[in-house]
Amino acid sequence: MNELLVGLVSVSDRASAGVYKDEGIPALEAWLRSAVASPALRFETRLIADEQAMIEDALKELVDDERCHLILTTGGTGPAPRDVTPEATLAVADRVMPGFGEQMRQISLKFVPTAILSRQVGVIRRACLIINLPGQPKSIRETLEGLKDAEGKPLVHGIFAAVPYCIDLVGGPYIETDEKVVKAFRPKSAQRPKPDA
Repeated sequence: MNELLVGLVSVSDRASAGVYKDEGIPALEAWLRSAVASPALRFETRLIADEQAMIEDALKELVDDERCHLILTTGGTGPAPRDVTPEATLAVADRVMPGFGEQMRQISLKFVPTAILSRQVGVIRRACLIINLPGQPKSIRETLEGLKDAEGKPLVHGIFAAVPYCIDLVGGPYIETDEKVVKAFRPKSAQRPKPDA
């Protein structure tokens, strides 16, 4: 496969109503363009309100009709009554991948104690990995990329380090990353030689 199809879903009552400009989708797209070296990226984007049925419909459409390999959502993961992104994500899941939410909270706790209020989840539906990310662009980058020391060595791995191998395992395209941004981790048996090797 020569293309990675990524669904980007921003969940926000106010942004979807035009009250303010959505920052989630542009932040996700920019980060992925910097991190993914191959294959080519194509995006399907959705900006929707905090309505569980709408979120479920968008996720199902992106997986079942558009055939996305990866879906990243942003927003709607806190404890407020309108925050229903995790419920919608779990409702469409075939399997739950709890490690993604655990690691995102671990990263965010290095910055803010309120990270424990976050309810992000990761799931698989068919051959697609769906991950709920935080709402703020800075937090999105931190959870995807992880924390690095002054020399650029990882102190805490970001969740994207595990995404390429997960997508391998569910039958998606082989993803290479720019190691200056994030290094994809695969066991030796699952690694392919670099094209220039």
